[in-house]
Amino acid sequence: MEIVLAKSAGFCFGVKRATQMAFDATQTHAQIHSLGPLIHSPQVVERLEQQGLRVCKEVAEIPGGAVVVRSHGITSEEQQQLAAQALEVVDATCPFVKKAQEYASHLSEAGYLLVLVGEADHPEVQGIYSYAEGEAIVVASAAEARSLPNSRKIGIVAQTTQSIENLREIVSVCLDKAKELRVYNTICDATTVRQDEARKIAAGVDLMLVIGGYNSANTTRLATLCEEQQPCTFHIETAEQLEPDWFANIGTVGITAGASTPRWIIDEVLERLEIISQH
Repeated sequence: MEIVLAKSAGFCFGVKRATQMAFDATQTHAQIHSLGPLIHSPQVVERLEQQGLRVCKEVAEIPGGAVVVRSHGITSEEQQQLAAQALEVVDATCPFVKKAQEYASHLSEAGYLLVLVGEADHPEVQGIYSYAEGEAIVVASAAEARSLPNSRKIGIVAQTTQSIENLREIVSVCLDKAKELRVYNTICDATTVRQDEARKIAAGVDLMLVIGGYNSANTTRLATLCEEQQPCTFHIETAEQLEPDWFANIGTVGITAGASTPRWIIDEVLERLEIISQH
């Protein structure tokens, strides 16, 4: 089989930065926790736990010591709670997420109805939303945007891993609902590059593999985009999930991976494919 591996597969800048900060912190702090999973990769979270980093769901659960703020960021309320407990904070929030939080705060203070393009239950979106002091609404699609109220001023920011097409569609809907529309394109460039490359590869192979956590929004979106180009698309977390039967009569296999997928998991998939191709 011919294997086509996406150049953009695996850790993005923000995730690589957060992971390095977390592993470094486990070497310098005897007691250390993270507020929520650092990234959406169960395998990486497990390795961090082996190094002593414990995941807590709420600030109240942290007994003391240091706390790592996950790459997706946290809410403004959680930020205040950390300060009140005088915990030492290792802030691994992705800089692009930080910028989205700042824009949300700015638009809200300026009197705009804030429209946040993203998934309401995603921790990054919940964090960005919390920085809006005025009215704010999360919308996931153009269909949802059509139910937005008319407003004199609408400001838009997006979850950093959204697709640019979805943002454009929602902006188009909001053009008919506002006298003034202000849009900050907060989608990370790496997301757009990864999605475009994945589409191109999927369109030219017999089978497509998308590697990454099932709890990863950007990986799930990659799988959806690939499936639109190549119906024979499989979303997997680890090499153990590969089924030899999938590859019967398959000449070319495309591979991409989400922003939270470490290189060692990608390598394990490549090694497993090599074994399958020899039988």
